Amino acid sequence: MIRQVLAFGLFIGLMFPSLPAQALGCAKREQVVERLKTRYSEELTGGGLQATQTAQTIVEVWASKETGTFTVILTTPEGLSCIVATGTDWFEVTEIQGAQS
Repeated sequence: MIRQVLAFGLFIGLMFPSLPAQALGCAKREQVVERLKTRYSEELTGGGLQATQTAQTIVEVWASKETGTFTVILTTPEGLSCIVATGTDWFEVTEIQGAQS
């Protein structure tokens, strides 16, 4: 479910790259995080390790309950973060729908 949400977010972010946070592009992680916190009131909501044949990156989803915005970033082992998706109308799922108890 989370993978589907992330994949959808990435798809939407790539289709609509003109959202404000997209202007950040790539920078040191500390700079990207500071901007997401101060400008968009976003907080880290989840993430994980993405491994490919050539490298490993950290995928993070930052979102704001306050503004409804979200940003997906990839961070390299060297500390370079790139914004790969941004969007609006973020929502959280607290219970998996259709799951049996």
